[in-house]
Amino acid sequence: MGSAGAAPVATAAGGGGGDGDLHVVMFPFLAFGHISPFAQLARKMAGVGAGVRVTFLSAAANVPRVEAMLGGTGGTSTVAALELPRVPGLPEGAESTAEVSADGAELLKLAVDGTRPQVEALLARLHPDVVLFDFATPWVVDVARPLGVKAALFSVFAAVSGAYVMAPARRRLPGPGRPTVDDLASAPEGFPPSSPLATVPAYQAADFSYVFESFHGMPCVYDRVAACHNACDALVIKTCAEMEGPYIDYIAAEHGKPVLLTGPIVPDPPRGELEERWATWLSSFPDNSVVFASFGSETFLLHAAATELLLGLEATALPFLAVLNFPKGTDAEAELRKLTPPGLEERVKGRGILHTGWVQQQHILRHRSVGCFVNHSGLSSVVEGLVAGCRLVLLPMKGDQYLNAALFARELRVGTEVARRARDGWFGREDVRDALAAAFAGGEDGGGEEKKWREFLMDDAVQRRFVREFVAGLRRLKG
Repeated sequence: MGSAGAAPVATAAGGGGGDGDLHVVMFPFLAFGHISPFAQLARKMAGVGAGVRVTFLSAAANVPRVEAMLGGTGGTSTVAALELPRVPGLPEGAESTAEVSADGAELLKLAVDGTRPQVEALLARLHPDVVLFDFATPWVVDVARPLGVKAALFSVFAAVSGAYVMAPARRRLPGPGRPTVDDLASAPEGFPPSSPLATVPAYQAADFSYVFESFHGMPCVYDRVAACHNACDALVIKTCAEMEGPYIDYIAAEHGKPVLLTGPIVPDPPRGELEERWATWLSSFPDNSVVFASFGSETFLLHAAATELLLGLEATALPFLAVLNFPKGTDAEAELRKLTPPGLEERVKGRGILHTGWVQQQHILRHRSVGCFVNHSGLSSVVEGLVAGCRLVLLPMKGDQYLNAALFARELRVGTEVARRARDGWFGREDVRDALAAAFAGGEDGGGEEKKWREFLMDDAVQRRFVREFVAGLRRLKG
């Protein structure tokens, strides 16, 4: 299995030396959609000068990237490398979900489980005050408790997601077995009555059923999370009462545990400059006129859906940059050619670009010519779009993205949802065109509510207060 290695950590033995010293270990799941919020939180805690030191745990291959993400913490954060055990079926060297298929991501959980002895040895050596752990590793509590280390489950999802899908009420249904799709189409018992999510369409309920499925003989996601909820000393959620108060209250009542809020963790401004090829092309258009469509590195559109998206973008007659990515191991350029409608590139020449691969999303969103962001409703992407001042068009593809879209568009009045067929989630080019037309009709910044929430997210004093209150909560937790 190998042994854990870590960069030197000041005062490695003995947890907090007083009110001015709080040592936190962070152990996210091996997906950069999870690693990134943990790292952003570490940066925010360093930024408020709260006397917090962080030791970050991740697979060895991820360490350079994690260290780069932790840059700017003033030496208060270090990264400890975990050696993943070999798991049959898991590609050698795969140490994050970005490098594997959907089934590989399930096997990665087995590999993470195999790091338990290393994590136990690290906690025994470092003796931190608190360990923030992720949904996949309920055993962290069993390792931490005998050492006198407090363990808090950090959910990187919006509170509405945990409230709707993961509530203990989901297991209090009559009869044996897991909830049916019909069960999941309705909110759980006691769910906030003010919510517009009393029911969800059939296609979304069917997608939620994944969390109750077991793979490779492992506990399902719901059971892993439930074990975390039952054992942990506190719940930590990446949100605030201003945005999700009723859902936070529901979670606290359901679990009977302290709930600590980090705030929405607004990303720091991007460093460096936008690549010249994108800067030159974007600068050729008027302010607030370009549509940027991007769905992250691990959300993939089916070919038919991607084709309708592109035809919808064409139908707007607006300039656009569409970024589409594909699962690991596929020929991305070939896949992009397959789903591109015949003649599209010629018809949109000069005003439309199709791209696959990584782009500088934050830089692009902040360019003066970008006026609308079509995205998958990933929590970080929505916040990035908001703080950049873009109109938002929401096109969720899976899981928590559906609930995020409902939260922002229907409750916070931020963004426009693309209309979908309730039975199977199908949308057509007209639905994309109409959503974009509605977004642009709302004014330069998408309307008054988007401006209000942008100002809230950009208020440095408010965001720093969230982090200080969170750190104070950790101090109370350690006792």
